[in-house]
Amino acid sequence: MFSLSEPAFFTRLREARRVLVAGAGGGFDVYAGLPLALALRSAGKEVHLASLSFADLYGLDLDSWVEEDVAEIRPDTPLRGDYFPERSLTRWLRSQDLPDVVYAFPRTGVEPLRAAYRALLAHLGGVDAIVLVDGGTDILMRGDEHGLGTPEEDMASLAAVAGLPEVAQRLVACLGFGVDAHHGVNHSLVLENLAALDRAGGYLGAFSLPRESPEGAAYLDAVAHAQRCHASHPSIVHGSVSAAVRGDFGDVRFTERTRGSELFVNPLMALYFCVDLPALAAAGLYLDRLENTVLMRQISTVIAEFREELPRQRPPRAFPH
Repeated sequence: MFSLSEPAFFTRLREARRVLVAGAGGGFDVYAGLPLALALRSAGKEVHLASLSFADLYGLDLDSWVEEDVAEIRPDTPLRGDYFPERSLTRWLRSQDLPDVVYAFPRTGVEPLRAAYRALLAHLGGVDAIVLVDGGTDILMRGDEHGLGTPEEDMASLAAVAGLPEVAQRLVACLGFGVDAHHGVNHSLVLENLAALDRAGGYLGAFSLPRESPEGAAYLDAVAHAQRCHASHPSIVHGSVSAAVRGDFGDVRFTERTRGSELFVNPLMALYFCVDLPALAAAGLYLDRLENTVLMRQISTVIAEFREELPRQRPPRAFPH
């Protein structure tokens, strides 16, 4: 039973003792899971962090690999290049005297990614829940929308975890409503998809990330730290969400990467939209075609072929108010 006094997302996780919070879409997505991880940890749960990584993981030494396609990233993990969000997060975690490990998966197709998830679950001794987190909302796209954003990594993660029925609770949480407009996502269609999930019993509602909460303050500090660590390539998603959490509005400028575009930072960006993962996977129109993919480029090919077969796409719709 759900109650107005407790977000349904946390009700679903009330009985879980061990939770894996994983970034679905690569890059800085795992940062969207940090406030949730901290809240669950404060509730007495054992929480682990993971990320589908854009870093050059195959450049890691052998000691960093705890299972096949599962790297254990720590504050002192060496890597070629300076783009390594997982390591910057572990360094922030250590500065806060928090457990400072983030597990990282290479960018692969669904088959090896699911195997990597299973290997990590075995390494951790099992979990009661997996929470996929998305910076933005393009993980909610069904496939027939006019624009899908950047779906490959999100769909790989969604399909991989959808195939783990042994995990009792599997949820998706999106933070950053509106940031995917730059990649062609129409957010009226996002709302339409959420309404359809609600009718199917898969929508778990929304709640805000308050600036004055311990989790909100920690998120702002962690993102600021990450932006300093990646000064040449800061996260636009989390820069936007951080601005929204602080109460900024409109065309907020926080990096030269957004020069020439107009941002619309607003309070909706600081909301978590949460759904049941199996219900979201069931709504995906091409997810079953990804089952035997091994490489990420195969996922791109499958999506392109599916889009070519569509008799029509759902056109973008303007907000009526």
